[in-house]
Amino acid sequence: MPHSASSLANLDLATLAERLGRRCRERGVNVTSAESCTGGGVASAITSVAGSSDYFETGYVTYSNAAKARLLGVPEALLAQHGAVSREVVEAMVAGACRDSGARLGVAISGVAGPGGGTPEKPVGTVWLAWGSEQEQRSERFQFPGDRRAVRERAVREAIVGLIRYLEAD
Repeated sequence: MPHSASSLANLDLATLAERLGRRCRERGVNVTSAESCTGGGVASAITSVAGSSDYFETGYVTYSNAAKARLLGVPEALLAQHGAVSREVVEAMVAGACRDSGARLGVAISGVAGPGGGTPEKPVGTVWLAWGSEQEQRSERFQFPGDRRAVRERAVREAIVGLIRYLEAD
């Protein structure tokens, strides 16, 4: 019996990645990821599923602002004005990843995983995610508790859940 979107929180990452793959195949959608603080964790989760090359061709790890600008076309002025951990930047990241890869759907992540690097406005655990295409994106800010590993794991999980919800909303 298929799980409803509301029950995604109860599924482990491997099950989520398998479900994402099924939805991508059913809809003929290829996906991409543009990651900063997760360092390729989303791409790793997606490609842990056998046959994922059917719907996943390219992922980007753009840890530095320079890489975000160079590989994803994020405007340097946007980075300077809003910082890497912002709605504006993750939306530009997902648009750039879809544009460069040709994917119809993408996810982007930028955050402060810790233990250092936080500010009063963006404390450790602040993560922005965006899902969408080159033309249209939606984004959400999360505040994840825990240490660096926990923040990164939660961000990867939310990225995959968001991709599934995006596909199941159609």
